[in-house]
Amino acid sequence: MSTNAALEARQARFASRKRVNMLAIALAMSAMVFGLFWLFWILFETVSLGIDGLTFATLTQMTPPPNEEGGLANAIYGSFVMVTLATCLGAPIGIMAGIYLAEFDSKGWLAETTRFVNDILLSAPSIVIGLFVYSVVVSSFRSFSGFAGVVALALIVIPVVIRTTEDMLRLVPSGLREAAYALGAPKWKVIGSITMKAARSGVITGVLLAVARIAGETAPLLFTALSNQFWTSSLSEPMASLPVTIFKFAMSPYENWQKLAWAGVFLITLAVLGLNIVARVVTRQKT
Repeated sequence: MSTNAALEARQARFASRKRVNMLAIALAMSAMVFGLFWLFWILFETVSLGIDGLTFATLTQMTPPPNEEGGLANAIYGSFVMVTLATCLGAPIGIMAGIYLAEFDSKGWLAETTRFVNDILLSAPSIVIGLFVYSVVVSSFRSFSGFAGVVALALIVIPVVIRTTEDMLRLVPSGLREAAYALGAPKWKVIGSITMKAARSGVITGVLLAVARIAGETAPLLFTALSNQFWTSSLSEPMASLPVTIFKFAMSPYENWQKLAWAGVFLITLAVLGLNIVARVVTRQKT
């Protein structure tokens, strides 16, 4: 009787665990379906409405007045310039800071303080960064400018790259460093030729993901670069950008502006998708 009772108890526990497992799987599948439903709906609306407003003039003409023909050439150029310069400014700073945290001072007070500040910047709303740059740069020069937009976007890039670089370097086995030190290699040589080479794909991925994030930022640019209806290549003047132009045109009652807004959304979506694909490909490459 005791053997049968023990067997029945085990079967009951197994049946209970099976029910819990099936419930967990059902909840997980429901959450996945719910998320994919909204994702595909957003993508469908973006593609269908974006392609409808995407013409040759969209890529070659300036942003138009209401109810007139035009395009997004100046906004595309402005976004490209500011995102590129912000990446060139923020990525090296983030990489060097990540190297310091992972290789030189991983447990000191300066490292802990840097990580704490970096976590705050990672979680801070982008509009807060925009207001900070406005008070420091825009108010000082008494003018909105593309340079202020670059500074705001760079401040968003830096914490992302710092965290990614530090995490990727910590994943490099310590045996590689010890072997290089045993051969007499100096620390700078070990970092440049061993650890950074091993973590290269992860660091590049972090930079690309940071670029994908700032490509769609609107709030920082509203307080820094503002916008410009005309073509400008001067960073000392207000500069147009796709996110701000989309925000302005989408909120307008004019049909031509709304079509251009959807075309801009489609272009940004394509750019972010391309960057994520590149990040995936780089991650899978052998170092």
